[in-house]
Amino acid sequence: MREQKFRKLSIWHKAVGLIEDIYKITNSFPKDELYGLTNQLRRAAVSIAMNIAEGSGADSDMEFKRFLIIAFRSTYEVMCGIEVAIKLNYITDKEGNKILDKLEELSAMINGFTKKLKADS
Repeated sequence: MREQKFRKLSIWHKAVGLIEDIYKITNSFPKDELYGLTNQLRRAAVSIAMNIAEGSGADSDMEFKRFLIIAFRSTYEVMCGIEVAIKLNYITDKEGNKILDKLEELSAMINGFTKKLKADS
C-alpha cells in the first residue's frame, strides 16, 4: 500500500478532529437547516482536511501551498458558520467558543506550515 503523506501531518489530524466536532454539533441543528447551515459547515470542515490531503500529493511546494491556502480559507468559512450558529441559538456560546478556539489553532498551524513551505522553496 502506498504511503499517504498527509497522514503524517498534524494539521491533517487536527482537521479530521474538527470534522468530528462539526458533525456532532450540527446533528442538533434544526432539520430545516439540513441543506443550509448544516450542509455548509460540514462541507467547509471536510474541505479543510481534503485540501491538506490533496495538496500533500502535489508535485511541488508551490502547488501544495495553493491547497493549503484553500484549507486556510475554509477555516474562516467554518468560523463564520459557527458564529451564525451561536447567533441563531443552535449552539451555546461555550460550544461555539470551544470550536472557534480549535479553528484559531488550526488556521495558525496551516498558516505556519504554509510559511515554512515558502521558506524552504
